[in-house]
Amino acid sequence: MTAFTRPSKREPNCLRDIVLETGVNRYAEGSCIAKFGNTHVLCTATWTGDVPRWMKGSGKGWVTAEYGMLPRSTHTRNRREAASGKQGGRTMEIQRLIGRAFRSVTDLKALGENQITIDCDVLQADGGTRTAAITGGYVALALACRYLKDEGIITSDPLTAQAAAISCGIFQDVPVLDLDYAEDSSAMVDANFVMSSDGAIIEVQGTGEERPFTRAEFNALTDLAEKGCNELFALQKAAIGAA
Repeated sequence: MTAFTRPSKREPNCLRDIVLETGVNRYAEGSCIAKFGNTHVLCTATWTGDVPRWMKGSGKGWVTAEYGMLPRSTHTRNRREAASGKQGGRTMEIQRLIGRAFRSVTDLKALGENQITIDCDVLQADGGTRTAAITGGYVALALACRYLKDEGIITSDPLTAQAAAISCGIFQDVPVLDLDYAEDSSAMVDANFVMSSDGAIIEVQGTGEERPFTRAEFNALTDLAEKGCNELFALQKAAIGAA
């Protein structure tokens, strides 16, 4: 029997090399480049002292996100979505996921009638762009909240927990953590987990690509995701503390 080997040579429960670099944009209220191996995502947080019209007078703020892939973030050039005059379905689905993730760990009342927009731009893609965007975007959001508090715009930190995300899947019948493109493109099962640092699950996206997966396999993927997100939470804390 041939021993199982991942294309990256990592153990099944190992993340790629992760880097969360802050202060990469001089103008944004918070910024971070999240590097998950060869996937690199620039995340910036922008504050505006206003909220959408439908929220005016509510006393609550809003956190939203936008996501996009630069033309040469992949092997061949992608046409800019602006050139076609509309965003694709995948883009809209991902940016809604990112916004939901951040709102789930934000006390919108403590944010006051302020809005923070997290822009996630994929510089280079090698699988897991949405999970890198959420993990790095949280760092940018936390730094923007720190800015608002330091400037006296808000009186308390509105973030109730950290949010991070990681992909898991079944590759060659083995549950693995943090899929790169080589695994993602041929995985039997592909899943993305968004988790909070208080041990709860924010969102799960899971698909049987080649076959259905069992409850036991789902539990194994959940355990891997929890391990991975706990490591990401520690990296987020370090990045925010060092900023």
